[in-house]
Amino acid sequence: MIVSEKTLKWALCLYPPLFFQRIRVKKFHKGFRGVDVKISKSIFNRNYNGSIFGGTIYSATDPFYAVLYYYLLKQHGFKTRVWLKSASIQYLKPGRSSLYFTILITDEMLNEATGTLKSNGKFVKAYPMEITDEHGEICATAMNEVYIRNLHSGENGPVAY
Repeated sequence: MIVSEKTLKWALCLYPPLFFQRIRVKKFHKGFRGVDVKISKSIFNRNYNGSIFGGTIYSATDPFYAVLYYYLLKQHGFKTRVWLKSASIQYLKPGRSSLYFTILITDEMLNEATGTLKSNGKFVKAYPMEITDEHGEICATAMNEVYIRNLHSGENGPVAY
């Protein structure tokens, strides 16, 4: 079953690991082609110098490529196991205000994934992300490597990690 963009938005907004770190999905784009995320600065995620804790920023980047690819590929008839294989982050300046990022899955990205899944059965690729403050200045860059495996009929697996 595929949930709507709005339902998934609210489910993730209330998901405790995101909720308590003040990580909020602002919007899933139509057809799960992208997501807009806000990390609100609060008492729950401030570090000793008053900026957003780096672990909060890092964890905010974690689930979204896997979630987007899972729902996009499900719409295309794939049964997959999708997870974040690896990630890295570079902190460029302190996040002293709320932070934002957007992830978009283009037709080219989706076609590359589906083609590789059909021919090889798995797809692994790293994607860059930029996390900006409310003035549009880049505070951190992240690289997330997504792993997608095309499950064969009869094979069970979780939807996304």
